[in-house]
Amino acid sequence: MTKTQPAHRPVLGARALSIGLLTVLFLAGCAVPPVTPPVPAVPADAPPVVAAPPQAAASAPEVQTPVAVAPRVLHGRLDDDIDSVHTDLWARVRGQFSIPDLDNERVHKWEQWYASRPDYVQRMTERGGRYLFYIVEEVQRRNMPVDLALLPFIESAFNPQATSHARASGMWQFMPTTGKDFELQQNLFRDDRRDVLASTQAALDYLQQLYTQFNDWQLALAAYNWGPGNVQRAIAYNQKHGRPIDYDSLRMPEETRNYVPKLQAVKNIIARPEAFSLTLPTLEDHPFFLSVAIDRDIDVALAAQLADLPLDEFKELNPQMNKPVILAAGTPQVLLPYDNANRFLKQINRHQGPLASWTAWVAPKTLKPRDAARLIGMPEAQLRAVNHIPARMLVKKGSTLLVPRTEHITEDVAEHVADSAMMMLAPERPALHKVSLRIGKHGDSVAGVARRYHVSVNDVARWNGVNKKARFKPGQTVIVMRATSSKRSRVASRHSKKHVASRRHKTHVASGHSTKEVAARSHTKHATEHVAKRPKAAADDRVAER
Repeated sequence: MTKTQPAHRPVLGARALSIGLLTVLFLAGCAVPPVTPPVPAVPADAPPVVAAPPQAAASAPEVQTPVAVAPRVLHGRLDDDIDSVHTDLWARVRGQFSIPDLDNERVHKWEQWYASRPDYVQRMTERGGRYLFYIVEEVQRRNMPVDLALLPFIESAFNPQATSHARASGMWQFMPTTGKDFELQQNLFRDDRRDVLASTQAALDYLQQLYTQFNDWQLALAAYNWGPGNVQRAIAYNQKHGRPIDYDSLRMPEETRNYVPKLQAVKNIIARPEAFSLTLPTLEDHPFFLSVAIDRDIDVALAAQLADLPLDEFKELNPQMNKPVILAAGTPQVLLPYDNANRFLKQINRHQGPLASWTAWVAPKTLKPRDAARLIGMPEAQLRAVNHIPARMLVKKGSTLLVPRTEHITEDVAEHVADSAMMMLAPERPALHKVSLRIGKHGDSVAGVARRYHVSVNDVARWNGVNKKARFKPGQTVIVMRATSSKRSRVASRHSKKHVASRRHKTHVASGHSTKEVAARSHTKHATEHVAKRPKAAADDRVAER
């Protein structure tokens, strides 16, 4: 799928920044199916929460078919005196719910779970306040139910840096493979599954696809959590047995069974927080962050400093960065709160000196870390530390390493490196030497030799130019490559030399034959019979080290 680019993206660079305008970018993206982190079960002794009786719901807005939208760019003038209407974002959200409500024991259980953890709800809603306006805007622009803007509360508690045990990541919890399928870049320098803008667009794209497939938002949500194939099979099963095919009637895992009830519980709490003895933080109905375009590589710490923003807060808005440098070719904008964006634009123009102290270096061939460090001109220990290279590992050809940016490096990292940088490591194998085996009287198979000498079947076949399923004949010489440092090889070598030396000085004389006759017939004095100890499983083979 081709990634949609913004219709317009003004470049505000390190030396050529437009102070007057700041771009608020709403980017279109691609969809991936997320995975939900497990939520702890409700304690049996959790205090009961008595909610006010449900009020008669006003007529909900009619559920309309989602529509595809073109990328949108809004401009806001950087002016501290700008006027804007600051209304209540919670009121806007609760007045637009349109997915049909659930009312069952599971919903009540999750209402109780959240209501009995006011500190957790407070942290979750405060954190979500940074992103909620943007998501609500995008959901409504696509003509989708506003209920969906609350889904990150369920997926990640609105934590864009959340990572599950299954390696799902971001506030929408995308799996690595499906993220790649939909062009959410995951490389050495960034992971777009954690990108606030890209991940949101991806999730909404995917939800639109699911609604198109199932024509039911509750089923679409089940598929978002469980996968569309599983939901489709559950529907087919119920249809075959003459059962209803709504969300409550399908057979599904416990996590998926609780998925929509959890969302319903959050909706109910936002609709009537006082009924659950909860207080929501104040959220104004206007953007929390703006997007500032950059055209030069810049250190993450320096960007936060120029924006006068604590580093941890900068990372909360820009959590996709994997390394301490932002590559402009791959991440052409950063998100900043309004006032901090204004400061950033003013201070970056005044900044003297380099913007980035790190850059990328691509290995021209497979190297040991010490050899790579020598080529780069940095200590091996530092190279290993900053790139997390374990001991006894090689850096493979084409790997990208993070290295200090020296004075003579003036070019920023190229786009193809910024978008595809990967670290590829391989075990550092010891040197090999050739060992000749003479197959015993019963013959042997390629697999048997491989198993006995702890090497792969493919290697044995390749070393001997035969098929993996081939058999070796009795007396046939077979080649095996062994590690020089192998204890077994050293023992075999010593045994071979001792045994051969012994055979050169001893000749068995059978009854009725003289020593001279035997020597003449067998050429014992000049024989080079190669015999070595080998594993117990094949004592009749003859082995020699060459």
